Amino acid sequence: MHTIKALYQRSFALDTVLATWGGAALALFLRGYVGWQFFKAGLVKLGDWSTTLALFRDEYHVPLLAPELAAYLGTAGELVLPVLLFAGLLSRPAALGLLLVNAMAVVSYPQLFSFDCPAAINDHFYWGLLLLALLVYGPGKLALDARLAKR
Repeated sequence: MHTIKALYQRSFALDTVLATWGGAALALFLRGYVGWQFFKAGLVKLGDWSTTLALFRDEYHVPLLAPELAAYLGTAGELVLPVLLFAGLLSRPAALGLLLVNAMAVVSYPQLFSFDCPAAINDHFYWGLLLLALLVYGPGKLALDARLAKR
């Protein structure tokens, strides 16, 4: 009887460790994956700024913002927020900010819904779900936020 109890306790301890560190590894992967998608987009915008401004003037119709301001804010968000997400610093606000950037992309660029490229809108929905999961469940133990919370 003592052996069964010991095995159960070891099994429970192993489950706890796997759940804790497995979840932390998954959160790290999600932060890296979704952050990289936005960071790449920001680098493309920054790499050809005149085209970026033209796109925001002619293609993207961001409500309530001047095209130039929308271009600056969108690009800054795509470059700064993923870095915070990678580090796990201010992770929830960074995930929320990227969720808003993602939503604004969907709202301001109706061609995403075109039948020519259905994967584009699907990508935005997937990224939104991943960001929502990070927002709700947090960045995990492998984040600076977790270290700062201990202090």
